[in-house]
Amino acid sequence: MELLKNIFFNTDKLLRNSCIKISYTGTFFENDSEEVYIHYGFGPNWENVSEIKMEKTELGFQSEVQLLDYDTFNFCFRNQDDEWDNNNSQNYVVELEQPSLDLIVKEEEFSLDRPNRLRKSYLWSKKIRISIYKIITYIPKIISGNYKRKLNNNN
Repeated sequence: MELLKNIFFNTDKLLRNSCIKISYTGTFFENDSEEVYIHYGFGPNWENVSEIKMEKTELGFQSEVQLLDYDTFNFCFRNQDDEWDNNNSQNYVVELEQPSLDLIVKEEEFSLDRPNRLRKSYLWSKKIRISIYKIITYIPKIISGNYKRKLNNNN
């Protein structure tokens, strides 16, 4: 996901309590700075402030950040000369989404305490497949009369 023309995330959605990778190709990368740090916090009051040195790569400066359970992720960048890229004093602010619980299966909903049920459903699906195969194979022969001719030739 691209936040601006020079900030990228390794995911489309920034979810609370997840780890993300952020890539920065902004002013400091363009000006060939040796060191860049991401300075970040959470919520409207910049809680849990941290700063991490980013790794310089061919694709820009990169770092992994652990997102916490807040509504927003706030961040800015600084280089080794204490110059700041803070979005013209606005800071970079991204909304964090709540993780979806739709795909989580509760243990009581799914259990193999009755393996017979699984075996029976497998057997029924196999019987249905065999029936469909017979219908597809033999109905055209019966309609065209080829099936009867083979029966008469065997007698």
